Amino acid sequence: MTYLVPFDGSPLAEAALSRAAEFASVMDEDVLVLAVVPVDEPDFAVERGWIDAPEEYDPDEIVDRLRSQVAAVAPAATFRCERPEDVSSVASVTTDVVRTIRTVAQEAGATIVFIGSENAGRVSTPVSSVGAPVSEDPRYDVHIVRHAGGVDDDDS
Repeated sequence: MTYLVPFDGSPLAEAALSRAAEFASVMDEDVLVLAVVPVDEPDFAVERGWIDAPEEYDPDEIVDRLRSQVAAVAPAATFRCERPEDVSSVASVTTDVVRTIRTVAQEAGATIVFIGSENAGRVSTPVSSVGAPVSEDPRYDVHIVRHAGGVDDDDS
């Protein structure tokens, strides 16, 4: 069995990865971390916080940075990056990211997808969120991480 963690480097993605690694160590399972970094989408990169608006978009640098983050959080996890091309809008990029996550989940035989998302499962979902559409697929269970801190953290 494989636990899949879509990873964009955000604190929630790190928390989801940490949670997946904990579950995997107890259950003796593999963790596959998936970064989806579009080839030529600087607006998407800015939205994700990978770069600031005036910076040049270098997807290879972003992939290296994400790989390093993953290694720091879950050294035993396998890192995989997909690089979609030719997407024309942020909504289309998000759709492509969701499609990529679902495809990799199926290819890997994922039994649980760990998603770090503030918005997954809510009634209204931002167009840029991948959490809700990925969580709708019945082929795998979904573990949604909505808080970057530990379970004992108080949000009040």
